[in-house]
Amino acid sequence: MATQTTASCTGSTLLQPLSEMINLPLDQVNFVACQLFALLMAFWFRIYLHPSKTSPFIRHVVATLLGFYVGLFCFGWYSLHFLLQSGLSYSVMVFSGLEHMHKYCFIVTLGYLILCQITRVYVFDYGMYSADFTGPMMVITQKITSLVFEIHDGLTKREGQLTPSQKYLAISRMPSLLEYLSYNCNFMGILAGPTCSYNDYMAFIEGTCYQPRHLENANGKENGRHQQIEPSPKNAVISKLCTCAISLAIYLSLCKVLPVEDTIDDDFVSSTPFHLQVVYLYLAMLALRPKYYFVWTLADAINNAAGFGFSGYNKDGSPRWDMISNVRIPGIELATSYKMFIDNWNIQTALWLKRVCYERCPINPTAATFLLSAMWHGVYPGYYLTFFTGISMTMAARAIRHNIRPHFLVSDSYKRIYDVITWAGTQVAISYTVVPFVLLAVGPSLKFYRSWYFCLHLVCVLVVLALPVKSRCQQAKEEQDSLQDNQKEHKRTDNNCNQKDKAT
Repeated sequence: MATQTTASCTGSTLLQPLSEMINLPLDQVNFVACQLFALLMAFWFRIYLHPSKTSPFIRHVVATLLGFYVGLFCFGWYSLHFLLQSGLSYSVMVFSGLEHMHKYCFIVTLGYLILCQITRVYVFDYGMYSADFTGPMMVITQKITSLVFEIHDGLTKREGQLTPSQKYLAISRMPSLLEYLSYNCNFMGILAGPTCSYNDYMAFIEGTCYQPRHLENANGKENGRHQQIEPSPKNAVISKLCTCAISLAIYLSLCKVLPVEDTIDDDFVSSTPFHLQVVYLYLAMLALRPKYYFVWTLADAINNAAGFGFSGYNKDGSPRWDMISNVRIPGIELATSYKMFIDNWNIQTALWLKRVCYERCPINPTAATFLLSAMWHGVYPGYYLTFFTGISMTMAARAIRHNIRPHFLVSDSYKRIYDVITWAGTQVAISYTVVPFVLLAVGPSLKFYRSWYFCLHLVCVLVVLALPVKSRCQQAKEEQDSLQDNQKEHKRTDNNCNQKDKAT
């Protein structure tokens, strides 16, 4: 096993003895070691390169150089792809016109990522489902495409054409090459992200991230008492590191006990009753999720340790460090709807898809968003099966929520019954959807769906055909009409009050 893991690892072999000792692939050992190194550097960065002591230029240079070092240690010369992808996209930004810059840059950046994914999967190592150099490129792709849309919004559109979130994210000047590379390749997020907005990152580098513009709840007296004091991320980092330790322990304990591959084993399928197959599928997927909890929570803790991620204060005055958090574990495990699960899973990627695709696509934004997500994840056929299944699941979930949920809101007991049923349905639907994402290949994925007789696919089609669903345009129109009616009602009330005052 040690020889195989060494051959598939493109980075440093310094930790090969440790890899053999704990019987884990070397590339994964390198990844965790580099993240722990980044955590130590984050504390050092916050204390010794604080904005009050150091210029933004120095902070940009150090963050970028440390990021390149981490990339070289993990991926060797393959980390040059990070520079090539960033350089090509920056050239497009500089030499193309502002009117079409975002389109060209989106195509070049995503195209380069897909080309690297095709090469890695079909030329070098098919099925290498572990740490690889295209992982950081996926995060860089998110950052670059977000950046160009934000520049386009800031330099070519009037404020009236932008949504409130787009106004906040809009960029009014072209970033320098150093700022651009620091944003894309800083040591805090080069390996596992999470994605953040350029404005928020620049506020962190310049030390203005505690000012009101960058706080979600910057109004009220309670927040006002704390705005001038820089909060400490110590408690947030300790809490997240504890979550990482628990998640890693659960994953290492259960991943080999409940393998997803057993769901397509002929003996298992033939000898296990269907209801027990459903329970096993849920438990197998439950055992897989802590791996992602570990990676995303550790990445969040690294950013927090550097002083990045502050989002304001709670009502009790305690600081919140969840601005760039990528996962909310209770929201996932207790999700009572498909949307609730997605909203709490890989949060920054969901925001990226919403900002660059869903809000801007004029035709069928839901399908376009799922397609972009599949293309961004990679070229394994299982990804496309998962996200195409996700489209039907999303449409069916919307139909059920719009048509059935109101009938259960008449009392608390009915609402609790509805929550229990929808929790179970959501967990099974999610598990059913992501099986191809884990199995990767077409054959095993279709074998699993055949063993379930494509039952949830058929249910989704029947639900969508039987229950009406309002389109996004209709929902927006109804909300606008409701808002106008409320405004008219307020005007009538004000007029009546004025008349009464005059009469008095």
